[in-house]
Amino acid sequence: MVLALVAAPIAAFAASPWTQEVDYLGKVKGKFVYGLKNGLLGWTEIFSEPAEAIQGGGNFFLGIGEGLFNGIGQTVGGALHVATFPIPQIDVPLPEGGTQLLQ
Repeated sequence: MVLALVAAPIAAFAASPWTQEVDYLGKVKGKFVYGLKNGLLGWTEIFSEPAEAIQGGGNFFLGIGEGLFNGIGQTVGGALHVATFPIPQIDVPLPEGGTQLLQ
C-alpha cells in the first residue's frame, strides 16, 4: 500500500522523453519541440480527461478535476520547457508525461 502511494506520483511525473537523447543538440531540440507541443496543446486535457472518464465508466467530475490539473500543468510546464530549452540539465516533469496529442 505504501509503495503504491509512493510510486504513483513518480509514474505520473516521469522524466521527459527528450532526456534520453545522448548529445546536447538532440536534447535542446527535443526539449524545445516537447515544450512547444505541450505549451500549445496541453490545455486540451481539460476536455480529453472528462471524455476518457466517461468512456471508461469513471466519474465525470473527477475527470474535470484531473483535466484542469493536467491541462494547466502541461501548458505551464511546456512554457517552462521552451523558456529553458538551452539548458538541458533542467527538466520539468509534466503530468502524465505531457500531452498525448500529435504522437
